[in-house]
Amino acid sequence: MGFTDFFKRKQPKYDSTNIRVTDLDVGFVFEYDLSSWEVQASYEYDWGDNYFSKEYKINNGSKTLFLSIEEDDEISLSVCDKIKVRELGDNVLTDLMNLQKPPKTLIYKDKKYLLDQESPGYFNDKTRGEDWVEFISWDFVDESGEFIVTIEQWEEKEFEASAGKAIKEFEISNILPK
Repeated sequence: MGFTDFFKRKQPKYDSTNIRVTDLDVGFVFEYDLSSWEVQASYEYDWGDNYFSKEYKINNGSKTLFLSIEEDDEISLSVCDKIKVRELGDNVLTDLMNLQKPPKTLIYKDKKYLLDQESPGYFNDKTRGEDWVEFISWDFVDESGEFIVTIEQWEEKEFEASAGKAIKEFEISNILPK
């Protein structure tokens, strides 16, 4: 690195006049659901066949949520909150541990969810710089396709769950970099 390189500014990886949700990174701030949110952590998922998705841990000062972003032919977004697996029913965790299979349907907060897909993949915590970790994910959706429940298996007997909803890109606005 030469003396003149010291004064060169690092160029951002996004168009500063048109920052999109796909440009989010740790420290970015944005508006969603009448509140300001800060990106606190960044995660990456490898689903195989060169298909990746992103997830961000976001906080508005009183609540922490997870914003998932999938880019395929179009951008799919969802906002979810961590929940206890036992909130999904008495038998769900027992069946997962004994049978290693998810139920075809489940009830969460009086809403019926149908198993939509099973996705084995790898997870990477970009914020911590950890190694990729293998896991499996089962996505459930309600009849409208708007509400989502996800169960993830990390170890033989370690399960996590989240519940949330799909959102549109326009619901996230005023994105500012750190």
